[in-house]
Amino acid sequence: MKENRTDLNINNINDNESDLSENLDNNIDNSDIEHDEISNNTENEDTLEEFCCICKRTETKAGKMIEMPGKLKVCHSCMQRAFTTVESSGLDLSQMKDIKGLQFQFADLEHFNNMLNKPQVKKKKPKANKEEKVKPELELDIKKIPAPHIIKGSLDEYIVGQEHAKKVISVAVYNHYKRIAALEGNNEDNDDVTIEKSNVLMVGPTGSGKTYMVKTLSKLLNVPLAVADATSLTEAGYIGDDIESVLSKLLAAADNDVERAERGIVFIDEIDKIAKKKNSNTRDVSGESVQQELLKMLEGTSIEVPIGSNSKNAMVPMATIDTSQILFICGGAFPDLDEIIKERLNKQAAIGFSSDLKDKYDDKKEMWKNVTIEDFRKFGMIPEFLGRLPIIVTLEGLTVEFLVKILKEPKNAIIKQYRKLLALDEVELIFEDEALEVIANKAMKKDIGARALRAIIEEYMLDIMYEIPKDSNIGRVEITKEYLEQLGGPRIVMRGM
Repeated sequence: MKENRTDLNINNINDNESDLSENLDNNIDNSDIEHDEISNNTENEDTLEEFCCICKRTETKAGKMIEMPGKLKVCHSCMQRAFTTVESSGLDLSQMKDIKGLQFQFADLEHFNNMLNKPQVKKKKPKANKEEKVKPELELDIKKIPAPHIIKGSLDEYIVGQEHAKKVISVAVYNHYKRIAALEGNNEDNDDVTIEKSNVLMVGPTGSGKTYMVKTLSKLLNVPLAVADATSLTEAGYIGDDIESVLSKLLAAADNDVERAERGIVFIDEIDKIAKKKNSNTRDVSGESVQQELLKMLEGTSIEVPIGSNSKNAMVPMATIDTSQILFICGGAFPDLDEIIKERLNKQAAIGFSSDLKDKYDDKKEMWKNVTIEDFRKFGMIPEFLGRLPIIVTLEGLTVEFLVKILKEPKNAIIKQYRKLLALDEVELIFEDEALEVIANKAMKKDIGARALRAIIEEYMLDIMYEIPKDSNIGRVEITKEYLEQLGGPRIVMRGM
């Protein structure tokens, strides 16, 4: 009985031997990799993933490998199947020494391993934990803070016009971070002079570049920026976002680093939407009440902020942020404020030699420069709120010439973006000057400022971006005035012409 079982085991071994030899021969025959290519391969093996020599799966899919003699790697699944097969067939390894033809050593398998089709899969770099991230630090040395003219020069590369606004915002930011440096540094001239914080109120028509200016400023200074919308803010206890949600966005932008968040910038957009509601007998929970809630935060106080959430609850951890070193910039379009300004300026319009014409300021584009605190109070902003925004920046209304410059002069102009897109297809894009004026005139009619430029260009560039990749012989596309006025098509120039 034992002899029969031994014969059966030997037969199984012989079958396994023949299968193994056949598989190795097939792998060697199907491999196109030569020994010279393997030896000349300068790829560092430490950067490649291990793979199973049986199923060819990489370590990412199969998991950690089991190292075998001859530098072979086997995954846990294949190893488990091998054990199951041995257990079911009753393989007797003691009989292997009597088997003829099975004389190779385990060390010889390294040669076959090199000859196999080795998957060239690079290892993925492990993701660093948030705690291990190298967080950029803001140098608060007075000598290292960019001077106002340097800040304005950097803004000039991205923003066209608005010279007065860029100058005011550059000086305000420079003084703010000098104030922080003076508070945190060891100032030898201790004369008991405390520099107060100067928050900024930006006023201008929609699409004049308020939000874009602040975003560009934060990138240049490498500080955290939080852009919040005042329309969603309500008084604490009512449906909507509390004022702490503004600081939650700043904390998230600073990777939950409280110290870095306390040196950031908060831009509250649509600030005109929290003006006092007129002729309302109900409680104004999204107007005057929000202004009162923002008073302490703008002035400087310690506020508990939920981490990773916009609302406070028992399950969310809290962090305390001191807002005395955070620069707050509030911006709004303030619709119909121009009518209030005109009404105030035309008070002297009466019969007499010193009277003004009533239509004197009707077509004046720079009327925003004449705005005063009294105009904001009449609009619906409370005096306490305006007192915490001492710096008022007014942006000019956009003209056709202004919009043409926005199309082609900034570093990240819309036309430059489309030129780069077509340059990837080796096609040159040209806009005629008359075509740019047509786009600017169409944008002025929409009355939404510079935001209308991209929508108009997208409309006319759709067919061009769709058709150009079809023909590889196209070398240049010229956008003409006739094409924009639907009197013809774009001018196409083929390569070599």
